[in-house]
Amino acid sequence: MKAVSRTLILVWALLAALPAAEKYTGPRPPKPDLPYLVHADNLVPTEVATATEAQGKDEIVYSVSGAESPAKTPLTGPIFLIQAEKIEPEKLELYRLEVKDGRRQVTFSKKKRKDSARPIRLEMSRLDERLFRIEVQESLENGEYSLTPSGSNQVFCFQVY
Repeated sequence: MKAVSRTLILVWALLAALPAAEKYTGPRPPKPDLPYLVHADNLVPTEVATATEAQGKDEIVYSVSGAESPAKTPLTGPIFLIQAEKIEPEKLELYRLEVKDGRRQVTFSKKKRKDSARPIRLEMSRLDERLFRIEVQESLENGEYSLTPSGSNQVFCFQVY
């Protein structure tokens, strides 16, 4: 019985010595299911749109009207916050958009060619029960970009300048 008591005391002492998980105290998104660009303590909402799909013989083009997004960041490694309710943050993908004829678009090849769009790497971390931080893992060039849930035409656009 003494061995069990000593073991329990040792376990409690070790648990007490572990640093408590820090509670997130930064800014919180005012709307759920909308990624926000983090600019210090300010949150900039991304542009919400629905991409139009056009199928060709060898490719699928998704496009959004307008040549540039009103959501802008100077950061080449943007960070986003999202309060997830319906959107699964793990399914978000980031793509660079090409501006053509006053529209922003991304092209996917049906034949899996090298020139087909590929998602840019993201890292996800949970800050709270439904609050997630999304970090871009590559340096982005100036241009138009879109976060989109995999398998959806919903897009969250922004511009790196």
